[in-house]
Amino acid sequence: MSPSDDNLPSYRLDPQVGFLLRRANQRHLALFARGIPDLTSTQFAALAKLCELGQATQNALGRATAMDAATIKGVIDRLRKRDLVDAAPDPEDQRRRTLTPTAEGRALYARLVPAAHEITAATLEPLDEDERATFLRLLEKLT
Repeated sequence: MSPSDDNLPSYRLDPQVGFLLRRANQRHLALFARGIPDLTSTQFAALAKLCELGQATQNALGRATAMDAATIKGVIDRLRKRDLVDAAPDPEDQRRRTLTPTAEGRALYARLVPAAHEITAATLEPLDEDERATFLRLLEKLT
């Protein structure tokens, strides 16, 4: 039976923005898993941003990495178990935790940065230089 046989509205999934973004993200995540098998992409993002900031509350790090409270908590718990991140009570508010990358976390991050750059290049490889710049500019507009 075709869609027109039961009076369904016409809708093609393939050209839809959400579907295309999901497929591009799946491709990127597959490249990431091959290039950085040591961490998930969310763990790497949290560690990278924390190394960039030097220190942050868990809540602030979640906002900076676009992760909700439950997700960033789980990510940080896993990074702490691997001794990549330290957490201490915030001196201004004991309910908050201040996070800092450990020496081991900073060293791992430093070792993984070249692979992260390669993953970005591989993700964007189908595009020429002008298309890459346009694509990234347009993605920033959507966020």
